[in-house]
Amino acid sequence: MSAMRTEDAANGTSTANGGGGVKCEEGGVTVLRPTDLSEMLAAGTKEVHQKAENTEFVKDFLRGRIRKELFKLGHVALYFTYSALEEEIERNKDHPQFAPLFFPHELHRRDALARDLQFFYGSDWQTQISISPATQRYVERIHQIGQDEPALLVAHAYTRYMGDLSGGQVLRKVAQRALKLPASGDGLNFYMFDNVSNAKAFKQLYRSRMNELELQQDTKHKIVEEAVLAFQFNIEIFGEIGEVGKTLEDDVFDAAPVHGEIHGDISQCPYHAAKMAASGGSSYICQIAKTVLKNPSGQVLLAAWIAALAGLAAWYLM
Repeated sequence: MSAMRTEDAANGTSTANGGGGVKCEEGGVTVLRPTDLSEMLAAGTKEVHQKAENTEFVKDFLRGRIRKELFKLGHVALYFTYSALEEEIERNKDHPQFAPLFFPHELHRRDALARDLQFFYGSDWQTQISISPATQRYVERIHQIGQDEPALLVAHAYTRYMGDLSGGQVLRKVAQRALKLPASGDGLNFYMFDNVSNAKAFKQLYRSRMNELELQQDTKHKIVEEAVLAFQFNIEIFGEIGEVGKTLEDDVFDAAPVHGEIHGDISQCPYHAAKMAASGGSSYICQIAKTVLKNPSGQVLLAAWIAALAGLAAWYLM
């Protein structure tokens, strides 16, 4: 199915651009349609997306200061979330308002997360994990719409899978370095999309398929509202994990200084660099990269900086 879809996209008259919309050739002029679902989702979730990125859990992750216990809890939440999402996707794989987005071979994450949890918790991992209250609310919502309004599954699939494909490899490297995980990738299967050879091309295909769904305009608005709700569920989970973090002893991090620990020269801060990059400071980027790489902790600092930049730009790529 996926190979045929790729061929359709290659032979079609419209393709997806990097900004999230479909480029339609009309008289040799590329026209971006604000009513395309991908455009509506990118615009409609911008504010809540930024709010999610500014939670302490996510900021610490991007800084390379992720605690293993919290990382594990994050994976547990993802396991329950994807189990629910993929159960409902499977249930609705032939529904006309979702079927074109059915890519189980390329996207589904439940089995990958199960392998990660087995690595972290051992062979009896299923007896050691439990669903948290915030994750339970997320899961219940996914099951509700899967049974009552399958079109809204598009919102949850979009926020999860497209987000995972955007900058996921950078996050994997940050986690691998910060948690000292093996180079084999054990514990990081969630971030590995082995059946997606080109993430950018696949996201373009996915957005194109999403824009081709036969949806009424009011349904599109409902999908955007549901995507905002999906981000809010994730924010609740991040906050829940953050509260657990307050009860843990501080870990010793083998990582670069974080934002609040840098004194004097602000150019040492990877988040300042990310902000400059987002505003077009390309020469500044080169200067920071050279400075960072001279430091013994440069590799992880650069990785964290790239992750932060990826986070700032992710919604443009989704």
